[in-house]
Amino acid sequence: MPSDSTGLRSVSATPLELLRTPPPRERADAARNRAAVLAAAARLFAEHGVAGVSMDQVAAAAGVGKGTVFRRFGDKAGLAVALLDTRERELQEAILHGPPPLGPGAEAAGRLVAFTGAYLDYLLGHLELVRMSETAAPGARYRIGAYRFWHRHVAILLAGAPDPEHAAHAFLAALAAEHVTAVLPELGEQRLRAGVMLLVAALAALAAGREPRA
Repeated sequence: MPSDSTGLRSVSATPLELLRTPPPRERADAARNRAAVLAAAARLFAEHGVAGVSMDQVAAAAGVGKGTVFRRFGDKAGLAVALLDTRERELQEAILHGPPPLGPGAEAAGRLVAFTGAYLDYLLGHLELVRMSETAAPGARYRIGAYRFWHRHVAILLAGAPDPEHAAHAFLAALAAEHVTAVLPELGEQRLRAGVMLLVAALAALAAGREPRA
């Protein structure tokens, strides 16, 4: 598969670089208000949980009018997406330009394992927010720009599989926040991580044309 300065190219026509989450472009005053709102929301969500915080409370804590918050973010799902944006961009940057195995330069199987571990760290560290952003409306998860990036990256790494696009969707389904929220209390974090890594190993073996280990 062809490569460029960002590493492997997509199995479709769009380079992975073009799917990364762009930083917001705002006037200085709008950027200050945005930063204040996000800082207030992060603090309140950490203290009271996402469900226990209203948009009015976020506005008051940020020292801005509630109209400003609603116009800029829409609802709490919009706030969740904005709060996750920085962490997502950090992970995307590491995938595109960071050291291997998460970044370019390692074998596909090693990069897939590294991505899975890094994504689990991100997901479990922000589970309530990710769940809100992914379930704000039917199919919301699949319209989020970050999901398209994760899917393309995994599909590239599974290029040797019979249908890498489908395999990537199937793999990411195991990392859906709604699913993880439901099974985490029963399985626990260690067992959840181990199970996902077994799935990764099976997919990597399939992509490499090997029989998965039992």
